[in-house]
Amino acid sequence: MNPTAGSFTIDSRLQRHFCVFAVSFPGQDALLTIYSAILAQHLALQKVPLAVQRLQEQLVAAALALHQRVSATFLPTAIKFHYLFNLRDLSNIFQGLLLSTPECLRSPVDLVRLWMHEAERVYGDKLIDDKDQKSFGKVLTDTCKKFFADLNEETVFARPNIYCHFAEGIREPKYLPVPSWPSLNKLLEEALDSYNEVNAAMNLVLFEDAVSHVCRISRILESPRGNALLVGVGGSGKQSLSRLAAYISSLDVFQMTLRKGYGIPDLKLDLASQYIKAAIKNVPTVFLMTDSQVAEESFLVLINDFLASGEVPGLFQDDELENIISAMRPQVKFLGLPDSRENCWKLFIEKVRRQLKVILCFSPVGSTLRVRARRFPAIVNCTAIDWFHEWPEDALVSVSSRFLEETGDIEPEVKVSISHFMSYVHMSVKEMSQTYLAVERRYNYTTPKTFLEQIKLYQTLLSKKRSELTAKIERLENGLTKLQSMALQVDDLKATLAVQEAELKQKNEDADKLIHVVGVETEKVSKEKAIADEEELKVQAINTNVAEKQRACETDLAKAEPALIAAQEALDTLNKNNLTELKSFGSPPQAVVNVTAAVMILTAPHGKIPKDRSWKAAKIMMGKVDTFLDALKKFDKEHIPEACLKEFQRYQSDPTFDPEFIMSKSTAAAGLCSWCLNIVHFYKVYCEVEPKRLALEEANAELAEAQDKLSRIKKKIADLNANLATLTAQFEKATAEKIKCQQEADATNRVITLANRLIGGLASENVRWAESVETFREQEKTLCGDVLLVCAFVSYVGYFTKKYRAELMEKCWVPYLQGLKVPIPTTPGLDPLSLLTDAADVATWSNQGLPSDRTSTENATILCNTQRWPLVVDAQLQGIKWIRNKYGERLKAIRLGQRSYLDTIEQAVSEGHTLLIEDIGETVEPVLDHLLGRNTIKKGRYIKIGDKEVEYHPEFRLILHTKYFNPHYKPEMQAQCTLINFLVTREGLEDQLLAAVVAKERPDLEALKANLTKSQNEFKIRLKELEDSLLARLSAASGNFLGDTALVENLETTKRTAMEIEEKVKESKVTEVEINVARENYRPAAERASLLYFILSDLNKINPIYQFSLKAFSVVFEKAIQRTAQAEDMGQRVINLTDEITYSVFTYTARGLFEKDKLIFLAQVAFQVLAIKKEVNPAELDFLLRFPSKAGVTSPVDFLQPQGWGGIKVLSEMDEFKNLDSDIEGSAKRWKKFVESEVPEKEVFPKEWKNKTALQKLCMLRCMRPDRMTYAIRNFVEEKMGSKFVEGRSVEFSKSYEESSPSTPVFFILSPGVDPLKDVEALGRKLNFTIDNGRIHNISLGQGQEVVAEQALEVAAAQGHWVILQNIHLVARWLGTLEKHMERHSADSHPDYRVFMSAEPAPSPEAHIIPQGLLENAIKITNEPPTGMHANLHKALDLFSQDTLEMCSKEMEFKCILFALCYFHAVVAERRKFGAQGWNRSYPFNSGDLTISINVLYNYLEANPKVPWDDLRYLFGEIMYGGHITDDWDRRLCRTYLSEYIHVEMLDGELHLAPGFLIPPSLDYKGYHEYIDDNLPPESPYLYGLHPNAEIGFLTVTSERLFRTVLEMQPKESDAVGGSGASREEKVKSVLDEIMEKLPEPFNMAEIMAKAENKTPYVVVAFQECERMNILTHEIRRSLKELDLGLKGELTITSDMEELANALFYDNVPEGWTRYAYPSLLSLGAWYADLLLRIRELEVWTTDFVLPVTVWLAGFFNPQSFLTAIMQSMARKNEWPLDKMCLSVEVTKKNREDMTAPPREGSYVHGLFMEGARWDIPSGAIADARLKELTPMMPVIFIRAIPVDRVDTKNIYECPVYKTRMRGPTYVWTFNLKTKEKAAKWILAAVALLLQV
Repeated sequence: MNPTAGSFTIDSRLQRHFCVFAVSFPGQDALLTIYSAILAQHLALQKVPLAVQRLQEQLVAAALALHQRVSATFLPTAIKFHYLFNLRDLSNIFQGLLLSTPECLRSPVDLVRLWMHEAERVYGDKLIDDKDQKSFGKVLTDTCKKFFADLNEETVFARPNIYCHFAEGIREPKYLPVPSWPSLNKLLEEALDSYNEVNAAMNLVLFEDAVSHVCRISRILESPRGNALLVGVGGSGKQSLSRLAAYISSLDVFQMTLRKGYGIPDLKLDLASQYIKAAIKNVPTVFLMTDSQVAEESFLVLINDFLASGEVPGLFQDDELENIISAMRPQVKFLGLPDSRENCWKLFIEKVRRQLKVILCFSPVGSTLRVRARRFPAIVNCTAIDWFHEWPEDALVSVSSRFLEETGDIEPEVKVSISHFMSYVHMSVKEMSQTYLAVERRYNYTTPKTFLEQIKLYQTLLSKKRSELTAKIERLENGLTKLQSMALQVDDLKATLAVQEAELKQKNEDADKLIHVVGVETEKVSKEKAIADEEELKVQAINTNVAEKQRACETDLAKAEPALIAAQEALDTLNKNNLTELKSFGSPPQAVVNVTAAVMILTAPHGKIPKDRSWKAAKIMMGKVDTFLDALKKFDKEHIPEACLKEFQRYQSDPTFDPEFIMSKSTAAAGLCSWCLNIVHFYKVYCEVEPKRLALEEANAELAEAQDKLSRIKKKIADLNANLATLTAQFEKATAEKIKCQQEADATNRVITLANRLIGGLASENVRWAESVETFREQEKTLCGDVLLVCAFVSYVGYFTKKYRAELMEKCWVPYLQGLKVPIPTTPGLDPLSLLTDAADVATWSNQGLPSDRTSTENATILCNTQRWPLVVDAQLQGIKWIRNKYGERLKAIRLGQRSYLDTIEQAVSEGHTLLIEDIGETVEPVLDHLLGRNTIKKGRYIKIGDKEVEYHPEFRLILHTKYFNPHYKPEMQAQCTLINFLVTREGLEDQLLAAVVAKERPDLEALKANLTKSQNEFKIRLKELEDSLLARLSAASGNFLGDTALVENLETTKRTAMEIEEKVKESKVTEVEINVARENYRPAAERASLLYFILSDLNKINPIYQFSLKAFSVVFEKAIQRTAQAEDMGQRVINLTDEITYSVFTYTARGLFEKDKLIFLAQVAFQVLAIKKEVNPAELDFLLRFPSKAGVTSPVDFLQPQGWGGIKVLSEMDEFKNLDSDIEGSAKRWKKFVESEVPEKEVFPKEWKNKTALQKLCMLRCMRPDRMTYAIRNFVEEKMGSKFVEGRSVEFSKSYEESSPSTPVFFILSPGVDPLKDVEALGRKLNFTIDNGRIHNISLGQGQEVVAEQALEVAAAQGHWVILQNIHLVARWLGTLEKHMERHSADSHPDYRVFMSAEPAPSPEAHIIPQGLLENAIKITNEPPTGMHANLHKALDLFSQDTLEMCSKEMEFKCILFALCYFHAVVAERRKFGAQGWNRSYPFNSGDLTISINVLYNYLEANPKVPWDDLRYLFGEIMYGGHITDDWDRRLCRTYLSEYIHVEMLDGELHLAPGFLIPPSLDYKGYHEYIDDNLPPESPYLYGLHPNAEIGFLTVTSERLFRTVLEMQPKESDAVGGSGASREEKVKSVLDEIMEKLPEPFNMAEIMAKAENKTPYVVVAFQECERMNILTHEIRRSLKELDLGLKGELTITSDMEELANALFYDNVPEGWTRYAYPSLLSLGAWYADLLLRIRELEVWTTDFVLPVTVWLAGFFNPQSFLTAIMQSMARKNEWPLDKMCLSVEVTKKNREDMTAPPREGSYVHGLFMEGARWDIPSGAIADARLKELTPMMPVIFIRAIPVDRVDTKNIYECPVYKTRMRGPTYVWTFNLKTKEKAAKWILAAVALLLQV
């Protein structure tokens, strides 16, 4: 076991079974040997230079010395719980040294530097603050100088001293020193760039701090089994730097993706997959886990196991295990080990631990980390810790300077100032946030990320504003230039005009000349044209003739065509072969010869017919077949000689000359025959056509000649025409030029007039623009400073309220800016909004429904300009209304968890919509982490949502919105979002309510006002647009723009509109003033309402169940206006309104408040209302609430307590109360009478003090009678606000029901013993809603009822039923779902649908679970049992009716006893309020006890002839009511009441139920109620038989609570949070030291026992007391020593120690001590003083065992033992039987000081107090207490023992003795005290003796 952690003591009875070994930290020698051996071997193996090897011994010695110094200097404390330095750390240092190579150890200095680096890593990185870091630096330097004095200091301590595995470049792991910052930076920048190319882009600033963290993380990841714990607030870069470091070491990064319901099984799956990835797939991986991923603390059990041993139980199923073993087998064999399962598993785990690294990123905020370290030790022990410090101011400065380098146009010196300012802003906001938390209880965090966002915003805004300004200047200058050029252009134009007119004259003359020439030429053309027409007719006639001839020719020719074709075809049949065949015939038939002869004839050249036409000749003709064929083909068929034709005739007529006939003889011959015939036929036809052809040719020749002539004539005409055209063109041109010239002259004229008009019109712009340009030029100079202030504003103030915003701006930032050495140019008195918005924007927003107060405008500006996603805190839904109107259709609104909401988000992201996520809680689902952080991937094009990659549209915007009133967002969340506090401000609400009042009272005014505002806003917008368009037109105009008439006219219109609008604005301003005057009359009502709302919203500080929404408040407000009584006079009407609003809000609120809180609410309303009316002096109110009392003063008068007198002293220092103290001393009698009266608040103050104001009287009364303050405050409220506020009759349920609606449920806040649902059911019966007819669904929630409830809600909303949900506090987990259902059904449901819920209030604010949404809109109703006798008695009677009174035959007796029982019931129930003085224990008496008692009464009276009084009393007292009672004294009390209230005399009407309240005569039911109203005395303890002192206690407590609560609800001033003084630990330490210093040594029991020769009963008591005292003091000493060591850091702080420290801090007695002590109600200081007195008493007694003169009975642990000892010693002395004895108690007349000697027998005791009465010394009996003497001291009491039979029982009161005011369990004994009155009186008054007050 570890002796400094866990349980520090082992029970000796357990220890004896073991042999114990103490394993202490190894000695110096052992360590030297171990580490020298390790290092020497490494250096030798690496063959490093000898000089380095020689240094090894010195180095080891230095390392050990350093370790000792570190463990002695840095001790663990509660905060620095991880400052545990042991052998692990030493080994880690040497582990680092072993990474060295000869490359990095060239000289001894290198080795020392490496060791220093390792020491800084191992020790330095754990340290949590600058102070520790500095002192560590000093320790390291000193050690270095001591051990290595001979080395050069400069080289040893040179910076940077960083070794890393990537010094020579990434992916080249060698452990080497980094040469310089720039080179390291360059390496990492490159790494980052290459990382960003493949992964989600990280935009990191690698400033020194970040760089060194990357090196540290990288070093941890590179070392064997290196796991890291990175501690730092959200936004300090833990994750990003880890990712980069992992990337450098080529490690994959795995982060679990949380989704709904992710639990331990899922984590096991994730882990198992990483195990397999790392060991089997050989992928080295980092398992990165952040705070937000620890969804359940139990996740860390797995992580703890992994870190400690690598084995996580139950990670793999059996089949997976088999796979792993078989996968590892080959690797085990490869290592040469036997492949047993054990070896395989061992190697697997070994590989996992080598390859899987864990990086935990946790936040140090709160105690989470400390508790985790205690519960999961491996988180600290098995990881290397790297603590990310809050960026110090210089880091902030360097980061911003680094960024500003890229920003141009700023002087370098100014850049320095800007960096300083930025870091100052960051720090000042951090401080302000602490104040904000202390005063307003709101959490606002700043993180490094916020700072980076500020810089980024600065750069973007600056460049944006720069370009905007330049554009504005350019536009205006352009406008001005254009205006100047206008004037110059006008002069030019006039010159131009003169020239133009001369030109015009010339042009007119030229045109006239041309007209004449054109006339002559036209004449010529027409003559020629006549000739041409004639010729054309001739040509047409010839043309017709030719055409006819041609047609005839062509017809004839067509006839010859077939013959020719046939001849051709005949030839085609011939070919070489058949011709050759023909040729070869010897003697062919005659027909064939004829054919050849015919051919010869036809082909005869020149018609010379050959003689020889024989076959032989024919053969010769066909000699060369080819030539022959050719000749035939080329035959001239048109010219066949006449002779040949004649000759051929002969053959033709031969019948055998027929191709078909010849065909049989020879194919060739047939072809030739056919040719002959056809060719001849063709020729004949041709001869017929020829003459016609000749005629045709002749005609064609004629036609050609005619056409030629015609074309000659036409050409001539064309030439003439051309000439004419030229002339005409010249003429037209001249005319056009003349017209153009005319137009130009006109235009120039027109432009001149226009220009003059324009120059005149724009004269005012000329001046204004020139001024604007100047202003803008000035702005340009101060831009860098202005934007700086604006960025600070946008980045940081969103979540603060108005007051803090102003304070930051005016008290912090602006003064700092002015006080800088190098000033940053800024505009004096700059309003940050003016730079970001203008009147037109604000006007647009207010038209969209943004409240018009300044804070809302600021919020809107921040929302529109912030770079981060805005997160709108908007409980009253003011912001969301505006956002919806602003974005309109483009807005996609969703709620987390609604159906397919992720799809909507993805769609919005990819399409670039604006997405509104409504109603988020304090955390957002982890699925959206990437979206919130805008962690895009793939160069910003995609983003991950859950496991999907979604395209990321640059236009996408996200707005988050919460309805929580005071959410607590973690720093991580606040780093990603800009929180904007949209909570309504008092001014803002006042304006809205004023509008509402006026809208109801004077709708005409409000409509006019609304229209005016709207039109004014539109004017502003329109004016801006006009100015813009004017400039745009001017700047767009080019060159000689005066010619652009449209432009000039447009400019004029614009100007005119602007003038008109300006006129309208002036008019509307006048109207506005008039309207405002009329509206202002109603302001008091709005102001009051706004004030009331803020008081309402503060009520949740009293009890978180009191939640009210603005929506619900507005409804009450409007109904109040409708209810107000009319009045003629405006002033009176406003007074009526104010009053009615106040009263309506009061009744609305009061029905939902507990009785004890109603007065608090009323008091707060009264004080605040008076404060606004300036009718209260703040100093007096502050005194009343705080009650500062001078300590250590004693009261000079007996009727004032020291504390009261201290208050009077403080009061007397105020002017109004000068001499109050001396006056009280001077007229003590009059003041005493006043102070001791029963109802001083109604008495008149003495002397001139009666003329003081009501509040001043309250202040005085608070000092004198704090117990009467509740009554006094009630009277004060009645006086100031009216009596209706304090009547306190409850509202009927049916009235409340009328205000409910489907969207306004009714919420019953439960109290014990009351069932509110009876009312609902009763009302339901009236309206026909019952459980039987199914229209009421009554569900009592508990296990499994949620589904039933959900179904009931669905049905009811649709069909208009009622749903009663009882005890919803029992289903905490389901309430969120219920809230969503309620919200869904609140709109579009059946109008009769209603929901009634009931829940118990939480016992403490932390335990409150009911969502705000269910409470704030609901009508809350508390049903408490009534308080006060009056109400209780009426309520008891209400259980019966007239019929009950008449049902018994003994009516007189029955009614009499019934009334007495009702009174008895009221008394026992209401007596509980007096605490232990009422009943020893609290009992649940209820109305059932009374009704059943009445039944018993009836039965007994009917059954017995006489009234059985004793039986009845026994039945009621011991059974019906007594059945509840467990304490004997309480039972006695109950019996006594009954014996007092129920006995025979009551029938004669002689019974007083209370002083002044006789039992009533026989009346009817109504009569009894009236009798109570008329005769019951006012509420006071007398009604219960108690003394008025009994209520002083509880009234004082009540009034203290009232004032404390009202004080907490006052608007706080931040100054109250000053002087925090010593730290908590210091305070605890000083209390601890003080107790230890005074704690005496324990009693030496052996010595004491030796002293006492005979062991008398007294001696035995002394022994027992001493032993018990020893046990207690031993525990005190032990626990304080342990805590002391814990605070010093030598032990781990355990939860017991923490509880002890808490108790010491809050001045409570620690629980560990009370276990061994005696009951006590004192605070720690008083308790300890009391303890020392007890020890002192025992010391005195045990010196000689002589019984003290008088014994302090209260000083015993066990007073009973001492009282028994008195009996024992007297029994022994007188030899009486012990069991027949009792104590006799005799009260002496003396005090302790007057006693000189102890009595002979028995003992004197002192130190007792009486409560409920006092001991009257003169009469020697109990007497009535004096007012305000709560526990008077008893004189010394003589106690001795006597035999039982001698006891005097007459005139005595058996008085119980208790140890403390708690009574009950602290009972000691019963003392019989003398009394002259009936004992019953003291029983009812609960008189008792107490040992300690």
